[in-house]
Amino acid sequence: MRKQIPLAICVGALALPLAACNDPKETATVAQTYGPSPTLPPPEHSWIPTVEIASVNRWPDGAKPTAANGMTVTAFATGLDHPRTVYTLPNGDVLVAESNAPPKQSGFSIKGFIYGLAQSWAGAGVPSANRITLLRDADGDGVAETRSVFLSNLNSPFGMALVGEDFYVANADAIVKFSYREGDTKISAPGVKLADLPAGPLNHHWTKDLTASADGSKLYATVGSNSNIGENGMEAEKDRAAVLEVDRASGQWRVFASGLRNPNGPAWNPTTGELWVVVNERDELGNDLVPDYMTSVKDGAFYGWPYSYFGDRVDTRVEPRRPDLVQKAMAPDYALGAHTASLGLAFNTGNLFPPDMEGGAFIGQHGSWNRKPRSGYKVIFVPFKDGKPSGPPQDVLTGFLNDNGEEQGRPVGVRLDKQGALLVADDVGNTVWRVTPAAKSAAR
Repeated sequence: MRKQIPLAICVGALALPLAACNDPKETATVAQTYGPSPTLPPPEHSWIPTVEIASVNRWPDGAKPTAANGMTVTAFATGLDHPRTVYTLPNGDVLVAESNAPPKQSGFSIKGFIYGLAQSWAGAGVPSANRITLLRDADGDGVAETRSVFLSNLNSPFGMALVGEDFYVANADAIVKFSYREGDTKISAPGVKLADLPAGPLNHHWTKDLTASADGSKLYATVGSNSNIGENGMEAEKDRAAVLEVDRASGQWRVFASGLRNPNGPAWNPTTGELWVVVNERDELGNDLVPDYMTSVKDGAFYGWPYSYFGDRVDTRVEPRRPDLVQKAMAPDYALGAHTASLGLAFNTGNLFPPDMEGGAFIGQHGSWNRKPRSGYKVIFVPFKDGKPSGPPQDVLTGFLNDNGEEQGRPVGVRLDKQGALLVADDVGNTVWRVTPAAKSAAR
């Protein structure tokens, strides 16, 4: 059942555009907002932007997403508390960050209030468990039969990375290091802060994702913007909308790449060795602007936010304008559909899936809250050839919305397990799903 927004809220939105009751016209099919050259219609400006929030009706007993032909999906673990990201340890243990946004510290605003209601209706308004749970499938049947609290009392953890015996967690405000020995099911010793990350009382995009360089000398942390298009002032965006390069020895960091509104899922392209991310783009320009995307991230590059999108397409809402930055803005590699909220990225580096999927990318699309009809709410695969996307996206998991348009689940982080199966964190369904080729569903 679709949630209806009260009239008073809609009236308030006339002055502070967030919520709405209008029905925008379609300007492009969903398929046209994917690929290296997406259709980018003229921007639409309205005082009443679209809100299309799916209410929550979690998976019935025994229900699960729909896997693509030739694939099987099973529940690796259920009964979790808002699982957001997954990480595979060398011995095959799987870590799950059970997390949500930290408590708001900034003052009341109508726009923030409406956004909070939207998040609650969409199943995202739960308190953060602030922990990482370890899942172990000791008997190799594709289901984790044991679990333990690996780390607790964290601060909205999201990104995880292991380098040698150093385990790093990206909290909402800092990277913290813990000592780890293979086989540990719990870490009790306190962590040591390696580096502060941009946070502050606003911290609009709170998720901080993480990966380590191949040689282990650097960590790369993603930091989202503090706004849609810089409306809170560019001082609030200092070192945000960026990928940071962190020296693991000293904790010192620098901005590696910028102009990425909300980057997540940092992963290394197995063919080129380049760092790639998925990015959530800006809102309130219409049903089909601006597509989220995935892209290689180059040292020193600027990707447009907030002044432009997909290269030099100027966002005229942003003042003052910066033609100097627009001129050097790089276009992303591959569009992932408007408002799909693509949050997870994992390259297929295993050998479990068919050879034609080798080196391609799995992407978790959390799903839209401001598009009619809704977009995302699925896991897709994009084939790669010679290190570049080479074809249209393919559905891997669908069915996260039921026939009534209600959320049964929402996919977020994706990761391969030790055997090469795909793990998917479902933060509304409170489940980690495991996807394999149909003939190998129980093979470990």
